[in-house]
Amino acid sequence: MLFLKTTSAPLAPGVYAVDIAAKPPGKTYALYAAVDAADMPAPFITAMEGIGFRQTHAKPYTHSNGTKIVDLQFEKKGTDIFDGWTDAERAANLQAIESVLGGFNIKAAPRVMSLAEAFR
Repeated sequence: MLFLKTTSAPLAPGVYAVDIAAKPPGKTYALYAAVDAADMPAPFITAMEGIGFRQTHAKPYTHSNGTKIVDLQFEKKGTDIFDGWTDAERAANLQAIESVLGGFNIKAAPRVMSLAEAFR
């Protein structure tokens, strides 16, 4: 679950938070987004699916201010071992994510999770 301090300043219509993260060693990334459950951001979801990412998880909850939120997780399989990404796929996929998010005026900031965070 993404930590939301507030829902009063969305990053884009219906999108409150975005995290682009990979489990160590950091080759294959997933995109996590906290979105408005009452008005799902269809253009955002369609754009992610348009670059080959598939929604793999959705978890609804209610923010402390009463706003209903859905945490979405998007993943894209690669051609490396265990459906991971090759170095070329990583570069291309991160560029595609940056381009899509840029269309929503969201800054892409990929990161590698800590071991404790990745395997809890």
